[in-house]
Amino acid sequence: MAKRLIPTLNRVLIEKIVPPSKTTAGILLPESSAKVVAVGPGTKDKVGNAIPVAVKEGDTVLLPEYGGTQVKLGDKEFHLYRDEDILGTLHD
Repeated sequence: MAKRLIPTLNRVLIEKIVPPSKTTAGILLPESSAKVVAVGPGTKDKVGNAIPVAVKEGDTVLLPEYGGTQVKLGDKEFHLYRDEDILGTLHD
């Protein structure tokens, strides 16, 4: 079984945060927040120029209520989302 999954194209592998959780600044993170575990290399536009993924490993992101593809690696559960499906990043 694979130890590490590298997403393809503009996909992002995330691990949902078990609520309730707070940032160091005391901000309560919503149930739809998650930690970015891995990102794909991005896509290319019609001319062939690289379009990088907007988030990076370690970012805390806000997700839509529905969507993504569930992936189980060992005993952990992850989700794959396309870069454009991620609603935003959360910062302290």
